[in-house]
Amino acid sequence: MGLRFRFNLALTAIFAIGLGASAYLSYGLLRDNARDEVVRSAEFMIRTARAIRTYTVEQVRPKIKHHMQRTFLPQSVPAYAATETLALLPDRYHEYAYKEATLNPTNPRDRASDWEADLVRAFKSDKTLKTLNGVRQTPNGPSLYIASPLRISNEACLTCHSTPARAPPTMIALYGDSNGFGWKLNEVVGAQVVSVPMSVAVANANRAFVTFMASICVVFLVLYVVLNLMLSRIIVKPIADMSRAADEISTGNFDIPEFQEKGKDEIGRLGVSFNRMRRSLEQAIKMIEK
Repeated sequence: MGLRFRFNLALTAIFAIGLGASAYLSYGLLRDNARDEVVRSAEFMIRTARAIRTYTVEQVRPKIKHHMQRTFLPQSVPAYAATETLALLPDRYHEYAYKEATLNPTNPRDRASDWEADLVRAFKSDKTLKTLNGVRQTPNGPSLYIASPLRISNEACLTCHSTPARAPPTMIALYGDSNGFGWKLNEVVGAQVVSVPMSVAVANANRAFVTFMASICVVFLVLYVVLNLMLSRIIVKPIADMSRAADEISTGNFDIPEFQEKGKDEIGRLGVSFNRMRRSLEQAIKMIEK
């Protein structure tokens, strides 16, 4: 078993142990980071939806108020505007589902499901809650959700949601007068909910993990080649040259040149000792032959 083979065997064993430890420690960290990134994206969507709601109430609705007397435009409703706009986000967010889940909505599509209703009731019972997030099981696998309270903070919203008498007749004609009324200022009426399949976070973590581990392997291969070149030049070649010289000397051939003494390291000192031994042996043999 040669020196190079033993060195590479030890190097490979160290790398395998280090790679395994890195994989074990990094995957959990990368998965947590991927989940945090998904949560941050979802929170950004919620903030974007709030901005769209504010823009719709303060700038869009006043401009089309006169038109609402003839035809009700759902685009003037903050919840509708936010939901439709976020549905147009680029492919990066196609797995993200946004909903303004409301206990008593005007539009039936905004009605809270059982688990969404639990979130709304939690926000209603604790006014200090800003966000809720967690993982729930769905028929398609685990899903991560992030929710924020939907509070009536603008008096203009009560025009359509206080009583049927105040609401635009065109809205009553479209949605009826049974739902979406009785709301009060500063009341929590629903929750902004973003749902994301956990597979998105897992896929992001897996991509980062594969990239990380591939980078480690590339670094190892580079180090492997560099260390082998250094080992060959600094240790293996000088020792191999001395081994061949020793074989020749052992047969009585002293015509080979002396070992080139390079450097002051251990190999250099070994070369000095080897040459001194060679000269001593040559002199001893000459004395015997006399």
